[in-house]
Amino acid sequence: MKSLLDRPAPTAAADLTLRRGAARVLIDNWTGTSTVPSRTLYPHQWSWDSAFIAIGLRHLSVRRAQQELESLLAGQWADGRIPHIVFNPAVPYDAYFPSPDFWQSAHAGRPSGAPSAPQTSGLVQPPVHALAAWLVHAADPGESRRRGFLDRVHPRLAAWHDYLLTRRDLGGAGLAAVVHPWEPGMDNSPCWDRALERVEPAAPEEFHRADLDHGHPADRPTDLDYGRYVRLAADYREAGYDDRATRHRFTVEDPCFNALLAVSELALAAMARELGRTGAAHAERARDLSRRLVDRLWDDTAGIFRARDLATGAMVDERSISGLVPLILPHLPQDIVRRLHATLGSPHFKAPGTRLVPSYDLTGHAFDPQRYWRGPAWFNTAWLIHRGLRTHHLHADAERLREGFLTEAGRSRFAEYVDPVSGTARGARQFSWTAALTLDLLSTQPKEPTP
Repeated sequence: MKSLLDRPAPTAAADLTLRRGAARVLIDNWTGTSTVPSRTLYPHQWSWDSAFIAIGLRHLSVRRAQQELESLLAGQWADGRIPHIVFNPAVPYDAYFPSPDFWQSAHAGRPSGAPSAPQTSGLVQPPVHALAAWLVHAADPGESRRRGFLDRVHPRLAAWHDYLLTRRDLGGAGLAAVVHPWEPGMDNSPCWDRALERVEPAAPEEFHRADLDHGHPADRPTDLDYGRYVRLAADYREAGYDDRATRHRFTVEDPCFNALLAVSELALAAMARELGRTGAAHAERARDLSRRLVDRLWDDTAGIFRARDLATGAMVDERSISGLVPLILPHLPQDIVRRLHATLGSPHFKAPGTRLVPSYDLTGHAFDPQRYWRGPAWFNTAWLIHRGLRTHHLHADAERLREGFLTEAGRSRFAEYVDPVSGTARGARQFSWTAALTLDLLSTQPKEPTP
């Protein structure tokens, strides 16, 4: 794959240096079948990471990008779910917790359709995969058609969405629910604090936090939060990962998760049309999800979407970047687009140390500039906001965000995230989705077809 560094890229010298650095991260993090988020902190394959990685890889090698997604889909369960981790059998169990022996997917997950191999987790992550697959196809449609890429992935991705819209419609309102803070991808956001208070944590002796072997404790979730994460995952495992049989202590409708599901439904519609079929059902589901998001999760007073706690029925009184990501939806009413745009530029989210967007309200009671999703600015959510700004023709703001992204990516050595107040790099370095999305924003290829 070293030759990928030498692919022609008509761009300025500084951008070419950044491009080569980003490509080097993806080369170094490649395992032979997929890309790890980080060689130290995250040594397996993560679900939404691989989707973002594929979006960037398409600018280096469309075939490698296809392989990234298809290796993830090899871990898909018969019920349609795409697990949030697909484990590399060559990695020792003590390199990451929870490890395969905790999840016991092949045994505990058998009633829900877990494969005998590879071993996986039983949770999910945000459904950005169909959007990624469509962008990979659009990067080289001829290569995609020759290899039958869409023929293979479309039915799997449709089954994934069916799982979310049936088994995970736990509120009965047509939106997908998450059942663990790891599922919305924003693990320890303050949005989950109140719901987690209902969860009795696992005892400290029941688990060892391998993340602290590589990450600073000030950056990571607290031991108390981690104990609650372990308890929720263990309860789900003991119920055979059956969404209807599990007595869920944590059930939330998340705006980012459902917005990405709607956008990915549009991608499935585009795939269906490319395959000579009708995409009408997927397009209608996308519009329906957009309407339900507005009806269920839009807070007109605050000018942001909020999560809804299904245990209480109430919207969560916190502002997080999850509530801004629905800007990516093309079917949003224009008054909501204007309100989201205003909120994005307000004191709640206009960070002093970076042009990226903080993960949590800068004025919020739980804001922490260092700790994971409680304030730091992430590159993947900046990419989503950038795409949303472009979707609604807010090009000047999109370009400012793009320039800020590229500046921070290079300055931070492709960090996992940055402190929004000081701009300091935090978390892992040489982080794969940061590098991959850098490649995407650097691309000078013609604009891809919009789903």
